[in-house]
Amino acid sequence: MVSNEQRRRQLAREKYLRQQQRRETARHKRRRRNVVIASTLAVVLAAGGVVTAVSALSGGDGKKESDKAAEPTMPTPSPTPTTKAPDPCAKGAKAAGKQKPKTMSWKKEPDVTIDKSATYAMKLETTCGDMTVSMDAAKAPHTVNSFAFLAGKGYFDHTKCHRLTNQGIFVLQCGDPKGTGMGGPGYTIPDENLKDSRIKGNTYPAGTVAMANQFDPQTNKGKNSGGSQFFLVYKDSQLPPYYTPFGTLDKDSMKVLTKIGNAGATAPDPQTGNTAPNATVLINKATVTKS
Repeated sequence: MVSNEQRRRQLAREKYLRQQQRRETARHKRRRRNVVIASTLAVVLAAGGVVTAVSALSGGDGKKESDKAAEPTMPTPSPTPTTKAPDPCAKGAKAAGKQKPKTMSWKKEPDVTIDKSATYAMKLETTCGDMTVSMDAAKAPHTVNSFAFLAGKGYFDHTKCHRLTNQGIFVLQCGDPKGTGMGGPGYTIPDENLKDSRIKGNTYPAGTVAMANQFDPQTNKGKNSGGSQFFLVYKDSQLPPYYTPFGTLDKDSMKVLTKIGNAGATAPDPQTGNTAPNATVLINKATVTKS
């Protein structure tokens, strides 16, 4: 016959086992959720250059309001935050005023005229501080040449960095004068440097600067679809090696980028799905120099 004490111990053990099972189930759910988030964010980056590819075929953006329904919808890149963090770049944004980016488009990629044996630096003067991207022309000549061309035309001046992701992957995305994630220069450039030795275990390390594109690994379509949009990695991020790594940030630049990342992201925009940085990140001017 089971005593009261034995029964009490049995019930306590059963309760403990149920608690452990609930904890294990919750852990599995969190792991599955994180995988889904990371996959979704990879798609978001891939979708960043959709209009760029269309522009290359049509010779310009030229989208009518009635055409927008045909555009692919953008997944939500990160959960809605419960609070809005202070803007660490408000002072710089106020000083920048309300200047608008230029509207520019080209029908084809510019001829590659850079020195492929040289190193180029792209300086981004932003409302949050200056960031310098060291670019390797030997590994990504088309990409570096395109940035030199666009920066020389003032294409990036007064544009805002429209997306920040802080769940799954940790990147700030810029390079779209429209500020929606759907803009581009009217031409595409080929994928390059996809086997860079720095991308180990499908991890883009903090400080990496790479191209957004519209590649879909499920259909194997969308290769060579980079335009003007690029992303800056502020924490090591797991991503499939489909995005051209073309530059790195120095230590001082990483301090600026980390400040932006730490400020967090807004709720998803109902129209674009973008989670914008809480920091007001505007590129006042972009310049590319040979070093």
